[in-house]
Order: sequence, then C-alpha cells, then structure tokens
Amino acid sequence: MKNYIFILITLLSTQVFSQETYSSLISKAEKLIEEDKKELALDYYTKAFNLHKDSITNFDLYDAAELSNKIGQSNQSFYFLEKLIQRNPKLYPGWYFILDKDSKVKFKNLLNDKRWQNLEETSNKISKKFYDSIQLTNDEFFRTKKLTNLEINDKKELYKSLRNSSSYLPKKKQNYSIFFSINDTLKSSYFVHLPKNYNPEKKYPMLIFLHGAVFFSEFEKFSTDEDLKGWNRFYTKYADQHDVILVFPKADKRYNWMTEKGFYMVPEIVRQIKSTINVDDNKVFLTGHSNGATGSFNYLVKQPTYFAGFYGFNTQPIVRTGGTFIQNALNHSYINFSTDLDYYFPPQANDDLTALMQSLNIDYKDYRYNGYPHWFPEFNGSEPAFKILFDDLLDRKRNPFPNKLIWETDDVKYGKIDWIEITKLDTISSKKEWQKNYNFKITKWLEYDDNDSLQVKDVDKMAFNFPRKSGQIKANYSKNRFDIETSSIKSFRLYISPEMINLNKKLKVYANNELIYNQKVDCNPSFMQENFNKNMDKVQLWINYIDFEL
Repeated sequence: MKNYIFILITLLSTQVFSQETYSSLISKAEKLIEEDKKELALDYYTKAFNLHKDSITNFDLYDAAELSNKIGQSNQSFYFLEKLIQRNPKLYPGWYFILDKDSKVKFKNLLNDKRWQNLEETSNKISKKFYDSIQLTNDEFFRTKKLTNLEINDKKELYKSLRNSSSYLPKKKQNYSIFFSINDTLKSSYFVHLPKNYNPEKKYPMLIFLHGAVFFSEFEKFSTDEDLKGWNRFYTKYADQHDVILVFPKADKRYNWMTEKGFYMVPEIVRQIKSTINVDDNKVFLTGHSNGATGSFNYLVKQPTYFAGFYGFNTQPIVRTGGTFIQNALNHSYINFSTDLDYYFPPQANDDLTALMQSLNIDYKDYRYNGYPHWFPEFNGSEPAFKILFDDLLDRKRNPFPNKLIWETDDVKYGKIDWIEITKLDTISSKKEWQKNYNFKITKWLEYDDNDSLQVKDVDKMAFNFPRKSGQIKANYSKNRFDIETSSIKSFRLYISPEMINLNKKLKVYANNELIYNQKVDCNPSFMQENFNKNMDKVQLWINYIDFEL
C-alpha cells in the first residue's frame, strides 16, 4: 500500500510539473541565475530539456553548458555541448557556438581537455560541410534562364523585352541562407523565405524586415529558420497566408541601415533578389523593429524609390547621418506601431510627430498599444498590429510614375526620387521661402532607473538635427511638360520613360518658370540596358536621361 501511494504521488507530481511549458521553465532558470541560485537554475534547464525535447533551442543548451561550467560541473557541461553539435542543422547550428571566439573565454578552463579538442575537431568538419551546402543552395538560388536582350538592336523591341523579361526558374527550397559580401574579407548574410508553392511565372509582394540592436550585433555568415520564429512569428504567419516573400538581412554596428557605410545594403539585397525571384516591382515593402524601424524610416526619407510602403514597430524617427527631411515622406507612406511604455521614443513625441505629418498631408499613421514596453513584438498582444500591416501591404502598391514629386537632401548621394535627381547642391545661395525645416520639441522621455523601473524624465531637445545645408526640388509633369522649382540646387537630372511622355512630340522643361528644354527625346539603348541591370526594375524602366545646369 505504501509503495502504491508513493508511485501515485510521484505520477501526480510529474503530471503537474509536466504541465509547465518549456518557456516557463527556461524563464525560471534565467530568473534563478539572476538570484545567484545557479544549482537550482541548472535543475530547471535539465527538467525543461527532459520534458520538452521538441522545444529545445541551441541557445538554451549553450547557456546550460556555460552555467554547468560555472558551478564546476564540467561533465554536465560537456554533455550539453555534445548534444549541441548533434542538433538539427536547420536550427542555429550548435557547432557555431563551439567555434565562436567567445567560447574560448567562457570555457577557458576546458580548452586543454581532450573532450573539448574533440568538439572543436567535429565542429570544424561539420562547419565545412555546412558552408559547402550553403554555397550549393546559393548557386541554385541565383540560377536563371539566359536572356538575349543584348542581341536586340531595335529600341522599341529592347524596351519591350526588358519590360517583359522572365528569366526566373523554379526554386528547389522554400528557405535560403544567402551569402552577402560587404567587402573582400567581410561577409554577412540574409534569409529568404518564399511562398510555399512559389511559381516563377507569378509576381509576388516582398517584405523586408530590418532587425534592431544593430550596435550590439555582429555579422553572421549564414541565416537559419530561426528568423521565422520568436518575435518574427507573426510575419511568418501572415506572409504564408498571403504568399508574401520575406527577407531578413543581417547587420552589425558598422554596417547597418542607420550608418553611412551600411545604407547601401538593403537596396543591393533588393536588386539581388529581383534578379532571380519574380518580385512585383510595385509591391516591395520595408519594415523593422527598434533600430530596424529607424532604418525603415531612414529609407522613407532618404532612398524610397524601390519601395511601395514603410512600416516600423517602436520607431525612433530620425536620420543620424544628416537632416531628417520629413516632407520627403509625401512621396510614400509610413505606419508606426508605438507603445506607451517605450524608452526608445516617447508617446508625447509620437503624438507630436503624427500631428506634424498630418498637417503636411503625409500618409502617416501611428497605432498606439498601451501597457507594452519597447519589445512589443515579443507579446501575443502585438498580433493585431501585424494584421494591420499585412492588410495595408496587400492593398497598397507603388506609383512608379507619380505626377508630382518633392525631394530634399543635404547629400547628393541620396538625391534621387523616382524620375528626378538632385545632382549638385548650391548651398551658398539663399534658399527659397518655401524650403523649410520642420521640427518639434520633445520635453518628456522615458528611461529605466537602476531598479528597472520606468521613469518619466524631463528633457529639452529637438526631434531632428540638420547638420548641413540642403537643397530642395519640386517637380510635376503633364502632357509632355515638366515644371521644376528649385531651392539651393545647382543641377538636376530628369529620367525619361515612354510611360510618362509621348516620344513623338517635343518635351518641354521649365525650371523656375524658365523654358530650358524644348525638343524630342530619343531612346538610349545602352543606358536602358545598364539602368535595368543596375536596378532590376521592369516597371520603372528609364530609356534616357537629361542633365540640367542652373
């Protein structure tokens, strides 16, 4: 009878304990580590692994191995490390943790152990096969049909051929880790998630997600299915429902979407993918969280031509490499998902920005979610925001040939918007009355104190900085006539498309109410081909350009 009662109690206690989720057990382990109860924390890691074998992550195994080593249980540490390198290669690979330079520090006391040397030897072999496999999938991903555009001499036929080019092949996989070269020695990666039944004959929307914490990030030479999970789970859910291509670039503190060195990365990734995947040129979108949302906002006001719309979760809407010219947002749209407990950008500032944007008739919306901190996408309560994003994405498309454009820049490297480009500034001259810097004051900011309690701090700062003088251009076209107004601009370039003008008639260009061009424009085949190769845009296909000096 006593044995029966003991067995019953054991079964009941196991049953109750097994009801705890994997994440709750891991969270308890992490909390116990903070409380310096390391032995008990290791028990919770072990129980989580034993009870939820299908939920184990390599990151948790590595943390458990590190914890075991800290409390002097080297045998247990090696047990976790050996499990780590045997794990599913579709997850973040376990061998990477062994070969990572930080492991040499964390497991310094184990480096002379034969078991560590065996781990390193095995990891090197696995990593070689892993990278070779990625190279093969990269080769397959970029394989296309051979085009014969260069053999076409007729201008109209060349234009037609480029507009309708279809060099796409079926893809063998749904998920791809793509190598991305920063320079001759430095490499990063990006992850591509295709619709389940990708058809190369069909055009697809594409959404690019920019991650946050870039100043704490390091480049990763590969990407894994982990990009589709965790905070990104709702991107995956709705992209799969609506056949949207997902792309996840990787950045670091030097090369990212907020710095000058890395700003080229996203446009280059767009061009690479469009060279081999049938992307709808008018439905390419950009989103991000935190630093990634700031990056999305930066492309909105610095280099938006490739994109149909922009989104951001917990955005700090500022350009750190120059002026934040919010009138540039008139050409596109931005939806921000903000929270009232966000230390990155305060609610009052978000409200003032929204009011300013709306006063300028900019297509800008802010959806406020109360009770959530900066890491809003981690919570299930963020799902309605993702639904709003995808509802907008499905309904929105780029206007490749807008009749009106306005653009301001303090760096001609970012002087282009659609069919007009500022090629030289004249900041010595006085700017026109209509060229204004829009800004507002921020007086309250949220920040965490030493006890991790969120406090309201009084500040006195402007939202935007304008470190350099800028030039602005306003342009519109109708019936073979372009009217251009400039302020502090020395020269500009006009890009020509037969979708915008009648090539059989003279083109008139007025700059600041003066007629500066009045003749027909012909097609330039070499430029057309070069421009197509550069941008991979079958819709915004320019056949020629005209330069103007003022």
